[in-house]
Amino acid sequence: MNHVALVGRLTKDPDIRKIGDGRMQASFTLAVNRSFKNQKGDIDADFILCSIWGRTAENTVKHCGKGSLVGVSGRIQTRSYEREDRTRAFVTEVVGDDVRFLVTKKPSSEGRAERSQSQVTLANSQSNSVADHFELPSQNNEKETLPIF
Repeated sequence: MNHVALVGRLTKDPDIRKIGDGRMQASFTLAVNRSFKNQKGDIDADFILCSIWGRTAENTVKHCGKGSLVGVSGRIQTRSYEREDRTRAFVTEVVGDDVRFLVTKKPSSEGRAERSQSQVTLANSQSNSVADHFELPSQNNEKETLPIF
């Protein structure tokens, strides 16, 4: 069985891209606190690469930005590729099937400036693709820092 469930904060605005066959793919890094304190008494975090597809990707890019608290469930996937220097690189990531928006923060204006025009158009044109009954949780005045504390 290959199943993972994570709750953490986005470390930056998610990136979205259109794959050659027309599917949408978004990726982001999730900061997830460990359940124990280190020797100094601090809580450490793991930074986990996540990849999501389709409407889930589109809605996540539209509603979540750096600092958003999300729950991701899916599976762990590993892959490898060859770098320019001909060394092999390995990547382990979570391929998310479901993303729950727990506390959202809109994508930052700097993050939007970094996106390509097609990505901004996609993010701005998704209002019709979200179900009418879809409702985001209210935002609380939380710390702007990552990870979750």
